Amino acid sequence: MAAHVAGDRGAFAVLFERWAPRILRMLQRDLVRGEEAADLVQQTFLQLHRARADFRPGSRLRPWLYTIALNLGRQHLRRLGRRGDASLADPDAFAAAGRDPEAPLQDDELRALLATLPPAQREVIVLHWFEGLGFREIGEIVGATPTAVKVRAHRGYERLRAVLGTRGGVTDPKGGAYGD
Repeated sequence: MAAHVAGDRGAFAVLFERWAPRILRMLQRDLVRGEEAADLVQQTFLQLHRARADFRPGSRLRPWLYTIALNLGRQHLRRLGRRGDASLADPDAFAAAGRDPEAPLQDDELRALLATLPPAQREVIVLHWFEGLGFREIGEIVGATPTAVKVRAHRGYERLRAVLGTRGGVTDPKGGAYGD
């Protein structure tokens, strides 16, 4: 980022190549679909470029970049007048599907499961579980304390467990269990 701030034209391409796939994945897991997610990635990097002078030397790029992307995703969902796709967010329909709780989730099932969560819990779980971020860094991104982030994650994992009907608990990506 320092090279981009200093005016190196090639540095922006390097940043985009490195971070765009991660941002796209995160937005898609946060219920933004196909071309909409790709457009939000472009907007994220446009905002990164426009605000490059505001980036503090020595700061970490990831929290700043993810904050921009999440804010754009939230704005997008608000503009559409939804917090997620209502057709995906029916936990009863998901649980009634009679699926084997041990079977791996397909992408559409995963999106449906995440859609059952409130946006604040969904964002924390996407960042923690799928992006592998720690609670402190997630707190920087979503503007909350690490303790508040842990509470959101715990409540989200509890809700996922209830929807799936599993007994053993939903485990976090670092191997710990929630609610056990």
